[in-house]
Amino acid sequence: MKAVYTVALLLVIIGGLNWGLVGFFDYNLVDSLFGADSVGARVVYAVVGLAALWVLIDWVMGMSKKEGA
Repeated sequence: MKAVYTVALLLVIIGGLNWGLVGFFDYNLVDSLFGADSVGARVVYAVVGLAALWVLIDWVMGMSKKEGA
C-alpha cells in the first residue's frame, strides 16, 4: 500500500504544481500536453482527483488511528 500512497502523493504534487502554473503564469501544462477539453486531459484530471481523495482518506484514517491510541 505504501507504493500506492507514494504514487498518489506524487500525482497530487504534480496537480498542485499545475495549478500553481495556472495561477501564476496562466499556463496549463495538462492542456498543453493533451489539448484543452480533450479526453486525455479529462483522464489526467480524474486520476489526479482520485489520487487526492486517496491521500485525503489515508490522512483522515491516520488521524483517527492516532486519536484512538
